[in-house]
Amino acid sequence: MGEDAGKGLECPKLMDGKGNSGNGSEKVIPSCCLKARASAPELEAKCHSTVVSGWFSESQSSSDDAGKMVYFNNPMWPGEAHSLKVESILFKEKSDYQEVLVFESSTYGKVLVLDGIVQLTEKDECAYQEMIAHLPLCSIPSPKTVLVVGGGDGGVLREISRHSSVEHIDICEIDKMVIDVSKKFFPELAVGFEDPRVDLHVGDAIEFLRHAPKGKYDAIIVDSSDPVGPAQELVEKPFFETLAQALRPGGVLCNMAESMWLHTHLIEDMISICRETFKGPVHYAWASVPTYPSGVIGFLLCSTEGPPVDFLNPINPIEKLDGAYLHKRELRFYNSEMHRAAFALPSFLKREVRLL
Repeated sequence: MGEDAGKGLECPKLMDGKGNSGNGSEKVIPSCCLKARASAPELEAKCHSTVVSGWFSESQSSSDDAGKMVYFNNPMWPGEAHSLKVESILFKEKSDYQEVLVFESSTYGKVLVLDGIVQLTEKDECAYQEMIAHLPLCSIPSPKTVLVVGGGDGGVLREISRHSSVEHIDICEIDKMVIDVSKKFFPELAVGFEDPRVDLHVGDAIEFLRHAPKGKYDAIIVDSSDPVGPAQELVEKPFFETLAQALRPGGVLCNMAESMWLHTHLIEDMISICRETFKGPVHYAWASVPTYPSGVIGFLLCSTEGPPVDFLNPINPIEKLDGAYLHKRELRFYNSEMHRAAFALPSFLKREVRLL
């Protein structure tokens, strides 16, 4: 996985101090942009799970000149702090790749945190897991082979398993500790690993895909972390090219694509890369997830050249799949109406992201 913070998405759309496109005023790169981090050593600090006076806050840490630890906002959402009240810390250890924290919150149930960033909570995980899985799988008829990149908590697997047409599911997760912790503390999500159609691969997804047969998958779901640290290479053009090669003609990708309120420059870059790479339709969708920064998360839906895919209107509606609504656990967020609504975009996003 990537270690060079200057090697991320290019960010050609520079902003002025008010967040507008440059018009002759002094231009600066948004502080959450990977390019900005390349020239800002203080943003190379490691994320750190901080619990102070019974509250968890997403932050980063670094040492000052005197060696004292200093905490500051995460550069992915500068100027903001996201906090949850902690009832008890259930697990905290450092894996080979990241710090893994599980705590019981007062309002959202158990919370999984990786390197200081909330990945999921028991209360609102349904929105993310259900949308990232069913937006692609309900857009193509009878998907049979699916790959999940990341997703070590098992939630995406749980949702894919609702599709009886699926015959085989590969999942590639680099951090075994995430899997083990999820099985212990989040059994409602990790139940996805129990499906006999699942083949688990613990390792680097980029290396795994290099050896994947061309055109193997009907659908690929990239449930990645934010594009910093270990997940950085997962938002670069070579990775998207590798994904496209692993998809059959008319195959689909659903990729986590950040917040439209915070990361329009990243969204525009990702869409540009994917339109160059996939040749089929590329769309941005979104869903509400209260414990993610800004309360929303985006998804990039792409299709390779081949049989046409209409992402906006599910041709494989979940309501018509026998037993899908109640499989493993009742659906809580996704339905065909939510599917269609996910592609309705606010005016500011259409203005700021030229490619939408």
